[in-house]
Amino acid sequence: MNDSNHSEKLNRRSFLKKAGQGAGIALGVSIANTLPVNFASAAPSSLSYPFTLGVASGDPLPDGVVLWTRLAPDPLNGGGMKPTPLPVQWEISLDSAFKKIVQRGTEISKPELGHSVHVEVNGLQPSKWYYYRFKAGTEISPVGRTKTAPALHSQVDHLTFAFASCQNWPAGYYTAYQHMAKDDLDLVIHLGDYIYEGTHNSTGVRPINKEYPEIYTIDDYRNRYALYKLDSDLQAAHANFPWLVTNDDHEVDNNWAGDVPQDPDKQSREAFLKRRAIAFQAYYEHMPLRRTSYPNGSSMQIYRRLSFGNLVDFSLLDTRQYRDDQANGDGWDSPTPESMDASRTLLGEKQERWLLDGLAASRAKWKVLAQQVFFARRDGAFGPDQQSFSMDAWDGYPGARQRILNFLAEKNISNPVVLTGDVHSSWANEVKANFDDANSKNVAVEFVGTSITSGGDGADVRPDTAQTLEENPHIKFFSNQRGYVRCKLTQQTWQTDYLVLPYVTRPGAPIETRASFVVEDGKPSLLAKTEPASV
Repeated sequence: MNDSNHSEKLNRRSFLKKAGQGAGIALGVSIANTLPVNFASAAPSSLSYPFTLGVASGDPLPDGVVLWTRLAPDPLNGGGMKPTPLPVQWEISLDSAFKKIVQRGTEISKPELGHSVHVEVNGLQPSKWYYYRFKAGTEISPVGRTKTAPALHSQVDHLTFAFASCQNWPAGYYTAYQHMAKDDLDLVIHLGDYIYEGTHNSTGVRPINKEYPEIYTIDDYRNRYALYKLDSDLQAAHANFPWLVTNDDHEVDNNWAGDVPQDPDKQSREAFLKRRAIAFQAYYEHMPLRRTSYPNGSSMQIYRRLSFGNLVDFSLLDTRQYRDDQANGDGWDSPTPESMDASRTLLGEKQERWLLDGLAASRAKWKVLAQQVFFARRDGAFGPDQQSFSMDAWDGYPGARQRILNFLAEKNISNPVVLTGDVHSSWANEVKANFDDANSKNVAVEFVGTSITSGGDGADVRPDTAQTLEENPHIKFFSNQRGYVRCKLTQQTWQTDYLVLPYVTRPGAPIETRASFVVEDGKPSLLAKTEPASV
């Protein structure tokens, strides 16, 4: 669906008034006059405008989708709601004017979940666009648009989605989301670092009227999510498409691994697990996730699989919660007996088996591993006798990676594609069955997406770009600019477009396609698309 007027329909006067952090794109059209008579008051009429954080949808199935909002009239100060449950009404319609309503209901916003609302709608038609909205008191939310997945195993000829990660709020403006919201997409995938847990202060490029220290309490985490979600460009991207989300480290603590924090000398295991439980709760409160992902203390079911007909299966992975601690610290280092220990795990035994079984059983044309950290080998040292790898990435767990590579090769799994975030730069990689053998066959491809803002403006190349590509011939592309990645799938080809911005330290940047690669069915190699690709 390509509706050029859609971005105007999704925004309301109060949405603009409250969501003014960053570069807004909404023009704002009031929808109050389109309400049916029986869409009655759901809370006291004196309630201040509570939908400051917008709306979102996610995890689409053939017959349903999750609808999300959170009541927060005072979003940066704990939300501003009274500590009592409140009913929130919702509607889902075939049209943005809500003249063709197909379902409506009431969900209770609970104070123990920050007055967030997660509606799991079912009974919808597959592969269909819908519009939705919420009401609390006399206040109406912005309108969101979402789409259900195709029927299970049905013939699907094409799908277009974008993926993004790493949106450090002080580092820049969310202009990439402004462009993404206008793109012609079926869904969006977010690969982690939705927030950053560290100190936010006036050294960033965004105006800030107070310092935000590192976060530890539930109110801290809620306020940090609110700061990010107040951005109108991010809200527009959420409102226009369903999202699939998985987290990385900064939603909890930088480079955490299992039950080990970044700084175990400062955080005990017990203190960190308490913090992790708080962080998981806040993540659930602010994401369009199903009840199956509701946290159980310091544990949370994040890895899951969603299918889109016979075209693609998305396996969303969790590379933090079950991993062994990083070897040799969490920086860059040469291989050591610890890092090369084949028993070490990044996914945990249960998730690893779930992934391999799912790949073997998949009947989809494309099998996607949507995950966080660099999968292909990336040697950062130059010369035949030197090696340096990121201990936080799959290079720090080569035995775990090799188990997956061996499985792909031995089972002849067709068309696996790895999607990656984390590193604040764009890469396109061919994944070898054996990275120690330059003549080894390719068993997959990997597309690494740059950040939305993290790292600031960046530049197309770095001083070490040429040497890095020479040292790693399976890496076919690199760019250090910000932006997002768009993928267009058919039964015959997969096309990936790297969309980049010249700057993020001020709003209003244009966007262009820096590079495009095509993967043909059954051929896990990257073909550079030489002709200009349209944005």
